[in-house]
Amino acid sequence: QVQLVESGGGLVQPGGSLRLSCAASGSTLSFWYMRWYRQAPGKQRELVAVISSGGSTSYGDFVKGRFTISRDSAKNWVYLQMNSLKPEDTAVYYCNAEDYAGAYWGQGTQVTVSS
Repeated sequence: QVQLVESGGGLVQPGGSLRLSCAASGSTLSFWYMRWYRQAPGKQRELVAVISSGGSTSYGDFVKGRFTISRDSAKNWVYLQMNSLKPEDTAVYYCNAEDYAGAYWGQGTQVTVSS
C-alpha cells in the first residue's frame, strides 16, 4: 500500500522560503511522475509542479521561477523548494505520485504566508 507523507509546511513571512518534502513508501518501483498541487480556501486544487522519472520538470504559470521541484528516485522522495513566497501562495500543499497501478495522494501540509 503506497503512502505519501508531506512535511515542511508552516508560517513564513512574505519574501521568505520553505522547503516541502514528500516521503513515499510502499512502492518498490520509481514513480513515473511526482507532483505538487495546492488548494487555497474556496479555490480549486491546482498543479504547482511536476517531475518525471527522467527528471523533466514543469510548473504552473504562477510559479514564475520561484519554486523548484526535485526528487530522489532511489528513496521515492520529492521536494519543493519555494522562494520569494507571496501571501497568495497560502494553501494546503499536496504531494501526488503516479505509477502503473494508479495515482496516490498525501494528506497535505499547510503553507501560510503572512506578516
